[in-house]
Amino acid sequence: MGPPNDTLLKSQGVTFMPRLVIPGRYAAEVEGPFVVFLIGMRVNRLLAFNKWIPTVMSMGPMLRTLYQHPEKGFLGGESFFYGRGVMLLQFWRSFEDLDRFARSQDEPHLAAWKRFNQQVGFAQGTVGVFHETYLVEAGQHEAVYVNMPVFGLAAATNHVKAVGSLATARRRLGGENDLAVPVEGAEVPAAKPER
Repeated sequence: MGPPNDTLLKSQGVTFMPRLVIPGRYAAEVEGPFVVFLIGMRVNRLLAFNKWIPTVMSMGPMLRTLYQHPEKGFLGGESFFYGRGVMLLQFWRSFEDLDRFARSQDEPHLAAWKRFNQQVGFAQGTVGVFHETYLVEAGQHEAVYVNMPVFGLAAATNHVKAVGSLATARRRLGGENDLAVPVEGAEVPAAKPER
């Protein structure tokens, strides 16, 4: 999966192809556990350019490293802009991989973390940062994408037709039920993952 289409990432030298809409119903098929990681920042004082611009600019090298080195455990992600901030939704193979990347002297995150603590700090509140980490056990997730580009968890893992055992939310979670609303072709057996 390539990174999402946004100007911030392009300005940081992260390049990718635009994503095309894929008509139909698709699901994300994931083997084993994984981690959902939300990380972001918020500009609390707009005129404190010297505090928030370096924080924004530190994202490019981190994302470039992750997309160029999938062996680090990063599966993929999406970027979102809101009001005064940006948030990245990321998928990781394990918490151990995520933690190793965050703390390693050899990775760009640790230097950015130290710089933030030294130059921005906690007293004035000029820039906010946050992260949330969710450990997802095998089979304890579901996702559906209708008339969407390959997106989110499906882009980070396997993008497959939402049919058969993947036709409903309950089925994607391992249960059984009937379709609440008929969907043409949804009752055929699920196909193998598209790779």
